[in-house]
Amino acid sequence: MNLTRFIIIVAVCAAVLATATLNIASTPNSRIVTGGEIQYKSSYFSHESHVGMGFGCQDCHIEPFAFETGEMLTRPDYSMQAMYEGKFCGVCHDGSMAFPSDRDCTSCHNVSGGEIIYTEPVMGVIFSHESHDMFGCESCHEGLFPMEALETQKADNFNMEALYNGLYCGACHDGQMAFAASTQCATCHIGVKGYNRSK
Repeated sequence: MNLTRFIIIVAVCAAVLATATLNIASTPNSRIVTGGEIQYKSSYFSHESHVGMGFGCQDCHIEPFAFETGEMLTRPDYSMQAMYEGKFCGVCHDGSMAFPSDRDCTSCHNVSGGEIIYTEPVMGVIFSHESHDMFGCESCHEGLFPMEALETQKADNFNMEALYNGLYCGACHDGQMAFAASTQCATCHIGVKGYNRSK
């Protein structure tokens, strides 16, 4: 290949690339999706499914989300409570524009939230979402427990006395609906050794 032919090919390729870049940059709601799926704890977000519904990048970026993968994971105010208050995903997921953030949990959350191991007020108390899946998310997450993992252990009254009085797990574990919270202790209390094995 002679030099003149090589220069012409390079020039044509550069012109095609420049034209394509300008067309993409000037097209509103461009369908180029590079975000993929974002996972956070038991939840996931699919860029592809939102673009497939007709949303463009600018509908979520710069507000309520920055153009940086996983940026919201570094924000201390990113929580289900914030979404209920109309922030982050709750901007759209408010019940009028899209399903509300406090319903249809499995649209965003894996069917099972996995195992949660509480470390306060005592070390090594386990909760298995898998063994409770049959009851649905709403059974626990509409009043008994916030959607945020381990948030409950911050409550001053998250203790066995509260369970005996029908709060938290005690709402169901009352001896009638499920085994009483005062029985079968080792079912939930795995202790320090169990906690260390689970890591």
